[in-house]
Amino acid sequence: MPTVPRTQDRFSHDVWLPAETIEVRERARKAVTTHLAPYAREIGQRTESPESFPWAAFRGLAAEDLFAVPFDAEYGAGLEHPMLATCTVAEEIAYESSSMAGVYDGQCILVPQTLTFAQPEVQARLIPELVSGATAFSFATTEPETSSDLTAERLSTVAERTATGFVVSGRKRWITNSVVAGWVSVLCRDGKSGGRATMLLVDLTSAGVTIGSPDLKMGHRGQITADIVFEDVEVPADQVLWEAGQGMRVALSALVRGRIGIGAAGVGLAQAALDLAVERLRSRHVFGAPLGAMQHWQFTMAKHATDIEAARSLYQKAALLLDKGHSAEPEAAMAKAYGTRVANDIVRDAIQIHGALGFARQVGATGESVRLEEMYRDAKILEIFEGANELQHWIVARHLIGRDVTG
Repeated sequence: MPTVPRTQDRFSHDVWLPAETIEVRERARKAVTTHLAPYAREIGQRTESPESFPWAAFRGLAAEDLFAVPFDAEYGAGLEHPMLATCTVAEEIAYESSSMAGVYDGQCILVPQTLTFAQPEVQARLIPELVSGATAFSFATTEPETSSDLTAERLSTVAERTATGFVVSGRKRWITNSVVAGWVSVLCRDGKSGGRATMLLVDLTSAGVTIGSPDLKMGHRGQITADIVFEDVEVPADQVLWEAGQGMRVALSALVRGRIGIGAAGVGLAQAALDLAVERLRSRHVFGAPLGAMQHWQFTMAKHATDIEAARSLYQKAALLLDKGHSAEPEAAMAKAYGTRVANDIVRDAIQIHGALGFARQVGATGESVRLEEMYRDAKILEIFEGANELQHWIVARHLIGRDVTG
C-alpha cells in the first residue's frame, strides 16, 4: 500500500516538547516503519486467534527499546518525562495500527503503573520480561457485568485471604493480550475488607486459570481479547499490589494513564486519516477541478486539523502533569474523550472523500486499498474502552461543578 505525505511534518510543530521526547518520537517512527508497517494491514484484517497475536511486530518494537520507555533507569530508559514519551510512542504506533497501540497501552502504560506498586523482588523478576518483549502482560478490571463502574460492590471476582496469600475466583472479560500473556494485574473484591478491592499479580500458568476463546470483534483485531476465569487460584502474599484493600487506588492510577494513552492513540489514528484525506483532495478531480477546490472540504479539513492540534495538546499536557507529579484526572478524561471523538469524526469524513474506494477493503480489479475501512472499524472502540466517553464527561463535570452536586 503506498504511503502518503505526513501533514504533521510540515503543519504541526512540537516546539515546546523536551528534546528527549522528540528523539523518542523519531525513534518510534523508524521502529514502526521497520517492525510494524510490513504486518499492519494483515493484523487489521485477520480473525482473532491465539496464533494470530502479532508477535513479530510486538517483539520488533520491544527490540527497539520502545517497551523500556515508561521505566526508570534501573529497568528502562530512565527518561525525565516517561509518560509523555510513552504516549508519544502510542501515537506513532496508532498512526500505522490502532489495534497495536491498544496492545502497547496494556503492555507499556496500564501494567507498568501497577508494577510500581509491586514488591522490589517481584519488579526485579517481571519488569525485564516486559521490557524485552519476552512476555506479554495483561490488565484485568472489566467483568461481564462491570466495566466503567468498578466499585468493589459490583465486582464478582473475589480474593479470599489465606494464611499464605489469597485464593481468587471469578471471571474477567475483554482482557487484552490474555490469550498469550504470562501475567495479569487483576482487580478483585477483597473478601475481608468490607467492600474494598485488592489488586493482585497472577501468574496465568497457575492451576485454576482458564483463558477463553478470543473475542471476534468488529475492529482492533490485533488487540486480541478474551475472558480469564479464576477457579480457586492460589496467589502468594508477595504478589499483592500495594496492599490488600487498596486495589481501587492502584487500578484508577493505571486507568488515568491509560486514558491519556488512548487519547494519544486517537490522535495517531486521526492524523493518519487526515493525511489520507488531504492526499485524496489533491489528487481526485471532479467537475474539472481537484476535489480540494471545494470550499466545503477546505473548511472541513481546516477544522479537523485544528481538532488534531487541540487533541494532541490535551494528551501532552495531561501526560506532562503526571510526569511532574501532579494529578491529571480531569485532563486525562478530556484527552481521552476528545482525542477519540476526533478520530471517529475524521475517519468518517476521510471515507466520504474517498467515496466507494474508502468503503472498500480492496478493489477487486486493481488491488487498491486505502485502509480506511479498517480504520473506521478500529476507531469506534476508542470511544468505549478504558472508560466510555460518557464516563469521561462525567469525570470532568465532577471536577467542574463539584461532586456534592454531580454525585
